[in-house]
Amino acid sequence: MEKGKFGLGSLSEKEMSLKEEAIRLGKQAKIAARLLAPLSSAEKNRALLLMADKLEAKSAFLVEENKKDLDFAKASGVSSAVLDRIALNPSGVQAMASGLREVAALADPVREVIKMWRRPNGLQVGRMRIPLGVIGIIYEARPNVTADAAALCLKSGNAVILRGGSEAHHSNQAIGAVLREACAETRVPPDAVQVVQVKDHALVNELLQLEQYIDLIIPRGGEELIRAVVANSKIPVIKHYKGVCHVYVDAEADLEMAENICFNAKVQRPSVCNAMETLLVHEAIAAKFLPAMIAKYQAAGVEIRGCEKSCALVVGIKSAFEEDWSTEYLDMILSVRVVKDMDEAIAHIERYGSEHTESIVTNNYQKSREFIDRVNSSAVMVNASTRFNDGGELGLGAEIGISTSKIHAFGPMGLEELTTTKFIVFGDGQVRE
Repeated sequence: MEKGKFGLGSLSEKEMSLKEEAIRLGKQAKIAARLLAPLSSAEKNRALLLMADKLEAKSAFLVEENKKDLDFAKASGVSSAVLDRIALNPSGVQAMASGLREVAALADPVREVIKMWRRPNGLQVGRMRIPLGVIGIIYEARPNVTADAAALCLKSGNAVILRGGSEAHHSNQAIGAVLREACAETRVPPDAVQVVQVKDHALVNELLQLEQYIDLIIPRGGEELIRAVVANSKIPVIKHYKGVCHVYVDAEADLEMAENICFNAKVQRPSVCNAMETLLVHEAIAAKFLPAMIAKYQAAGVEIRGCEKSCALVVGIKSAFEEDWSTEYLDMILSVRVVKDMDEAIAHIERYGSEHTESIVTNNYQKSREFIDRVNSSAVMVNASTRFNDGGELGLGAEIGISTSKIHAFGPMGLEELTTTKFIVFGDGQVRE
């Protein structure tokens, strides 16, 4: 056979090396998943609590490694929003440790029988939660994802392969080393938590081909990353393209409450996916509400891009272009639109939204119920900030991401969303006729 004409002979040495590395990671994860699945909750919790202790004990080391990433990012001229995501200070390390302890305290979904019924022939049939197996997480920036994702996967009985962005490489490697060290001191196999060491982006594509080893891919990051993963993966992917989130201030809103909610939804942390990107205001209260609200935003450094009616009410703000309505700014920029009623607000959300998070501010119960029923996003809020669409805030402990696809999870993904079910059947000698 002529070399390079068929099969693997066509791969370069570099491609073979990356392929072999991906297969090595996949095989190790598959073996670890089989060892992890039967462990008791107590055994998994012991590992999680030890991970938390070790993160705190090595806080100075983790912050120092993170500084290497921050210094490189600053020299590369990345935006302040990206720097915010990369940064890890002692309180951030403490937050990671607290997240691990919260996950340890949660009920273990594995082996939970969620339903049981008896057939006419006497068979008892049930559905029991089981781990998915091996999960690949591909993410950008935030190093805390390394700990959060590892914790949720471990507690739900899944092995995880973590591939963080090169912008947080030192941070991710350091956190991963601490987590694996804790595993080695318990019955949890260290290979249940693997952090990819190779920076080459081509390795990601090799991982995405390993359907025989990896059961699910969860990408976390910008829309470009997620679309690239979806386009190249042979493995099922949980998608979260972007968070174009809205707050609609109704004519029957408490305006003081609305001001607090709208300010928090945009300003408290603008660089995250559950921050508000578009404010919709009922025309009946726009003249009373918007001038003071926009002034408060501008004092905080928010750039406003308004519709024609908004610009007429508040002099000096920029005019919004069509593309603004569908843009996830992840920055101190806000689009503002005056609408004639809730129907127009919902129509705007349906046209431009990303099915992530929407909120209505109103004192009208019927309108709030209608808004919940009609708006098809992963989380719909009434009189609350969009910033609450977060696994920790909603009681899931940490989250592995927020899914904007509906199969097999929608919204923040906690422990239950990292399991599937199998049928269990109890008989006393039945045979099929």
